[in-house]
Amino acid sequence: MTDAALEQVPVTVLTGYLGAGKTTLLNRILSENHGRKYAVVINEFGELGVDNDLVVDTDEEVFEMNNGCICCTVRGDLIRIIGGLMKRRGRFDGIIIETTGLANPAPVAQTFFVDDTVRARTRLDAVVTVVDAKFLLPRLEDSHEAADQIAFADVIVLNKTDLVTPDELVAVEAAIRKINRFAKIHHAQRANVPIAELLDQGAFDLKRVLAEHPDFLGEDEHEHNDDVGSVSFEVETPIDPERFNAWMGALLAERGGDLLRTKGILAYAGEDRRFAFQAVHMMADGDFIGPWKAGEARTSRLVFIGRNLNRPQLRRGFESCRAG
Repeated sequence: MTDAALEQVPVTVLTGYLGAGKTTLLNRILSENHGRKYAVVINEFGELGVDNDLVVDTDEEVFEMNNGCICCTVRGDLIRIIGGLMKRRGRFDGIIIETTGLANPAPVAQTFFVDDTVRARTRLDAVVTVVDAKFLLPRLEDSHEAADQIAFADVIVLNKTDLVTPDELVAVEAAIRKINRFAKIHHAQRANVPIAELLDQGAFDLKRVLAEHPDFLGEDEHEHNDDVGSVSFEVETPIDPERFNAWMGALLAERGGDLLRTKGILAYAGEDRRFAFQAVHMMADGDFIGPWKAGEARTSRLVFIGRNLNRPQLRRGFESCRAG
């Protein structure tokens, strides 16, 4: 590696379909004792941001970009943020960009070669794609984004392997290899891959990418899965946990097939801690993630990403969970 390359800031693009486990992996990177500091850029899909709240409290630099595909409308924001980060170069060792679960990583990676300033100050270290072993095969059937994310990966975290049988795992890995022959695959549960296996890999190879995708540096158009939408809601009154669990349980049982991702930060009545709720299809999880800050508005926020979303019905359901 040249001296110039050594001076450039390494950038890791963290991608993966909705609910695959990107935020779980990001929290591990930010909280484990590996002696390095990272600036983090988060791109969300939806009007209200909750991912920034799902990231553990650290002293890292965290930037959030809402309601836009990082590879389209907010690429200029990404370039500006990186430019601003370069002015504080001594405060971090690398940059991690977590894309929305519906992003094609190719145009994101392209940014690091088509913008002269970004290209001079940073180097794309690797595209790390988190894959949900439980739901990958159906996603490959109905979403080209899932295939795009695998195709462009340098490193693949095959996550949630504990939720599939050995035979299913073999089938999932075969499907991955049919799309990408080169990426290194790590099997994982709760994204428990050693951080040293993911960061500072020097894995992004422009020559290989151009061999596989000849239009990489010249093609600036890509498709979106237009039948996937997002709706977001806020409730200022505290939430009754029993009402919320009953409503959400019934909703996921009935509509889980259409709900690709559900996530929220909830203010439960009589509770000083924030509750983080997350679901992928019918599989839900949640936990308290720390206290509300002094003076902070205790507003509950809930985001649905999926198909055939009935905004009025979902709003009424969420509002019916208010305490009192």
